[in-house]
Amino acid sequence: MRFIDEVRVEASSGAGGPGLVAFRKEKYLPNGGPYGGDGGKGGDVVFVATRNKNTLLHLRFKQQLVAKNGKSGGPARRTGAGGDDVVVEVPIGTIARDADTGEVLADLTEHGQRVVLLAGGIGGLGNAHFKSSTNRAPTYAQPGLPGAAAAIAVELKLMADVGLLGYPNAGKSTLISRLSAAKPKVASYPFTTLTPSLGVVQVPGTYDSFVMADIPGLIEGAADGVGLGHRFLRHVERCAVLLHLVSLDPTEAEAQGAPMDRFARINHELKRFDPALAERPQVVLLSKSDVSTDEDTAAAVQAFTAAGHVVYVASAATSAGLDPLVFDLAARIRAETDS
Repeated sequence: MRFIDEVRVEASSGAGGPGLVAFRKEKYLPNGGPYGGDGGKGGDVVFVATRNKNTLLHLRFKQQLVAKNGKSGGPARRTGAGGDDVVVEVPIGTIARDADTGEVLADLTEHGQRVVLLAGGIGGLGNAHFKSSTNRAPTYAQPGLPGAAAAIAVELKLMADVGLLGYPNAGKSTLISRLSAAKPKVASYPFTTLTPSLGVVQVPGTYDSFVMADIPGLIEGAADGVGLGHRFLRHVERCAVLLHLVSLDPTEAEAQGAPMDRFARINHELKRFDPALAERPQVVLLSKSDVSTDEDTAAAVQAFTAAGHVVYVASAATSAGLDPLVFDLAARIRAETDS
């Protein structure tokens, strides 16, 4: 399944049905009076959040959302049938905006949450409502109110507790595949992750768990559109904790610079993308410790600790050092949730 996280759709709710001009005509009521019914309400355009979807792909192929109009009122003061709603299921974390004004129409963050984006028009009143002492036989009924129409920009922000940051090939995909049942593509070359992925991480020895999001790696110039990661940074905006992976692999240090330099460059791009996101606390994970010397590892730990960062050293390949990291992340998530 293709991962689609941005779609634009044209939506319109239904118009209300017109009221009816009718008169009561029965054998023993020759002057029965006005008897026209009201028009039915137009259909709504509704979004419903569901955990059963994780992409907006279904909207890519249905870019016209048109609700039905209400039916005309009937004789004997019968109300016309309401128009059918257009109900669209979307993944949890979906945001719908007016594409022209940018106004947020819906932010769906819970399973089953239902939001009416565009309400249908109200049906017109039949002539039975307009009878008065001076007008015993009104020949007027209201037309139904028109529906609404708008271009809607639909955007998905994955709902996760921990978001992974780092250069390509820093070990993010290996980490999430080791800690959860997620199976992102893992290889020894950069940019193997082309789309975000989610994994549920179980806290060892407890019933606690949290959701971790892996996004494509960031590189220098990401804020200007270089690479892939900038397209998916929105998916870590809701995360309670950011886990920044910095590889200890000496070959990457030769190509990309010292660990602290790489950390600083990624955070510079993060700040350019969204200053508020860059200010969020980060936990640093020095990854691939199995291919680093003790001296290089100690030097990296000292550099990050001296700069005031919380640092963990681990190897996803061997699982060394992962349990303390998971316990710390779970504690930070609980603290964010309780605050």
